[in-house]
Amino acid sequence: MTRLLLTVPEAAEALAISRAKLYQLIASGVVGSVRIDGSRRVPVAALTDYINRLAIEERAA
Repeated sequence: MTRLLLTVPEAAEALAISRAKLYQLIASGVVGSVRIDGSRRVPVAALTDYINRLAIEERAA
């Protein structure tokens, strides 16, 4: 079964960015995340959406 939620370190590694940068993106609302009890999780779909938005912005520039 494919995982739907990643920890912040896993999501940061998947994007090849630092955890700190990912926390900035989450705090600014650029990348979506959810809280489960005390744990922050990033939906894989949120990463895909972020990458797609970056690609669209790059093509428009």
